[in-house]
Amino acid sequence: MENSAIYVRERGNLRRVSDIVLAQPKPVSSFRRTNPFVLRKENFIFTYNAEGSLRYTTKSLFDITLLFVADNIHHVDSLVGFPDQIGDRLFAAAEENRVFLNADISSKALQLFSDAYGEMVLGSLCLRNRFPLLHERMDEIKTFHSLKCLDLFGCRLGDDHEIFQHLTSSSSLASLMQLSIGGNRLSDVGLQRFTAPIRMLRKGLDCLQLLDVSYNPISVRALRYITCFPKLENLDVSGTSLKLGTGLKTTIWDLLGLIYSEKSLDSFDHSRCKTEGWAEQVVNQWETNNSQMPKLKKMDESRTSALHFFGRQKFVRDVLNAAPLVCESEEEAQRERLHFFRPAANSHIPEKQTPSTTNQQGKPSWHNLKKRQRQSERCDSSRQSPPTKRLPSSALTAEDLDLLNNY
Repeated sequence: MENSAIYVRERGNLRRVSDIVLAQPKPVSSFRRTNPFVLRKENFIFTYNAEGSLRYTTKSLFDITLLFVADNIHHVDSLVGFPDQIGDRLFAAAEENRVFLNADISSKALQLFSDAYGEMVLGSLCLRNRFPLLHERMDEIKTFHSLKCLDLFGCRLGDDHEIFQHLTSSSSLASLMQLSIGGNRLSDVGLQRFTAPIRMLRKGLDCLQLLDVSYNPISVRALRYITCFPKLENLDVSGTSLKLGTGLKTTIWDLLGLIYSEKSLDSFDHSRCKTEGWAEQVVNQWETNNSQMPKLKKMDESRTSALHFFGRQKFVRDVLNAAPLVCESEEEAQRERLHFFRPAANSHIPEKQTPSTTNQQGKPSWHNLKKRQRQSERCDSSRQSPPTKRLPSSALTAEDLDLLNNY
């Protein structure tokens, strides 16, 4: 079998393939014969009848073929056009053979399924406080380009993580609607870099409706960077440097067209974002497999030596074992909730809610909102997105141009 030729029939033409090395069949027992043309035991199903006698039935040709393709999934060029039922069973067979745990072929295999079946492979991904999993499986996670919900809360991304470039790429995550990047020590500079490609090229995250940047050291300055999301309807800035007041409400209303919510919005509930799709168990396998391996054994010898040399081994170990970022208490979390949402069209919610937002506010703030409401009504016919669309010249500042020159 190793020296035999392989022929493939495509569109009525028969061609020879010489550069494909098929996966060797897995040993089932020590009694397997060396003759490759003899039927193997995995092609049979062994059961017992009512009398307790052993009997066997042959597997269907479809099942045998399915297992063969799953073993050699890294040689498949495309699955586009195959029925969803076939793709589902093929994915399950590959998962059972632990194909997606093999770092050499897992990315290509997942990309193959994602290109053909999109959201069905994975439509929602929750990596909340799962810092090691994100960094260990970054290449595989990038293949899920049909996500609608992505939770990266508490993954310690910082300002320069590679996942930000992936999020803003126009060819990936075009359908993403909910994004949580809270608790990642993201500063104003990091948010500026994150949104720079979107603000400059006007592409990427066009469908984003919910954004969670809570528990990051961002200030009011960062709000103008968020204006690049035209369909943004919900924003969470709890636990940041922003303080609730008339000035903050006015700024967010003028920039984003969002108003403050007296009650916590259910859309920011963590339970609403779960890992859903065919690859749900694959993500769980990754985490289980990583937890069973010692942290130090996962690094190769050269990398371990480098960490010893530069004295960063203790730092990496402390970061991996660090506790996830959580609020100190439920009362504190409830008190610091800063949720903003877009009011319904032709509604006067801003006028009605402002007097009851804080007891210290009176008629001046109410009249100011009336004035802003009249200004917004005059331009309702010309915009359906945040007010920044009216001022394209202010989208790029001197800092943005300097950042662009650095690329």
